[in-house]
Amino acid sequence: MEQNCTIKLQLKARYLPYLVALFLLLQLIVPYKGWMILLVGLGGAWLLSYLWARSLAHGLELTREMRYGWAQVGDKLQERFTLANKGLAPSTWVAILDRSNLPGYNTSTVKGIGERAVIHWFEESICRRRGLYTLGPTRLETSDPFGFYTVTLDSTASVTMMVMPPVVHLPRLDVAPAGRAGEGRHTARALEQVVSASGVREHQPGDSLRWIHWPTTARCNETFVRIFDSTPSSNWWILLDMDRHAQAGRGQRATEEHGVILAASLADRGLQTGKAVGLAMQGEELTWLPPRLSTDQRWQILRALALVQPGPYSLAKLMSSTGPALKQRNGVVIITPDVEGSWLDSVAFLLRRGVVPTVLLLDRASFGGEGDASQTIASLEAMDVTHYLVTPDLLDKPEARPGQIGQWRRTARGHWEPKFHPRELVWRELT
Repeated sequence: MEQNCTIKLQLKARYLPYLVALFLLLQLIVPYKGWMILLVGLGGAWLLSYLWARSLAHGLELTREMRYGWAQVGDKLQERFTLANKGLAPSTWVAILDRSNLPGYNTSTVKGIGERAVIHWFEESICRRRGLYTLGPTRLETSDPFGFYTVTLDSTASVTMMVMPPVVHLPRLDVAPAGRAGEGRHTARALEQVVSASGVREHQPGDSLRWIHWPTTARCNETFVRIFDSTPSSNWWILLDMDRHAQAGRGQRATEEHGVILAASLADRGLQTGKAVGLAMQGEELTWLPPRLSTDQRWQILRALALVQPGPYSLAKLMSSTGPALKQRNGVVIITPDVEGSWLDSVAFLLRRGVVPTVLLLDRASFGGEGDASQTIASLEAMDVTHYLVTPDLLDKPEARPGQIGQWRRTARGHWEPKFHPRELVWRELT
């Protein structure tokens, strides 16, 4: 730990210099063989302890390595520790004190190491909460065998780690199509007979049976439809309500966590099916990511969702400020636990502008909160708005915690599998 490391060698037995000075004074004033024995023995032990502690201070070195710079909730974090002693003095104990702030992750331990030796060990933990965290710094504490000196080595080596929300398959939730060709609503004037197919996607309610791609459907045992080149898919806007006054529940069973998972999963689905996806939410500050179709957009959305926390702004205020920016024939997914429905007027405004909304209403009562969603649901039905009442049971399943080694991808059948094999990944040292 020579780089980014502060070494402190401190005399713990503060009485030792006074005893040596006392025995030396007594030997000078009243010469006696016993004083000489005590002086030589205690002084020799002091010198030996100093040399021992100095060897440990300059010989001990700790290296921390990790495999991933990011993870998803449910992923397994792996770290490899290497403790080396380059000095000539062994240590019966070395306390490794971890100062990481990742919830539920503490690698503090005590090890013993011999002279000119190297030991390795691994630490693992499950990432249980989204957010931005720091692994490290680390402190080493040890001592000489007599306990006269305390050796402290503070390493500033650390790395920030982003824990993304999980991305899950949501077969029961379908976003209302916004009416473009190839998206399910047939228009007689649309030039659908002359367009060419550029790919396939999963079948959604309202898709025309004329556009089923039978070879892919037969191979995957699920219905797939063609995607057309000359008629672009409508954009998706995801509006996530992060009003702290509307939330209910605690921990991972809170409405804000379920809302984040729904937003992440729907954004991933939209991008996978060739749609440009945007995200708007307002916690402590406004997040505004216009729709884009790119791999970078997926990470931008996941990063924003990993960091967002509930704030004082209501969904009605968010929709009133973002509504004018939503274009005709865009699809808008509204995710909210506000069952009182103060935002319904904004939904009616979107309908008048030709925007097609889908509402995912988080049932506050099933999350331990108060409120009756029946009146809001009746209003949505009267406006013919696609809507779902979401309870904790929707995400209370193994696929809500997909990760085990870091990066995952979804197969054509909707299952999740590792993108990289652990042996293909390299260890990165904390710096």
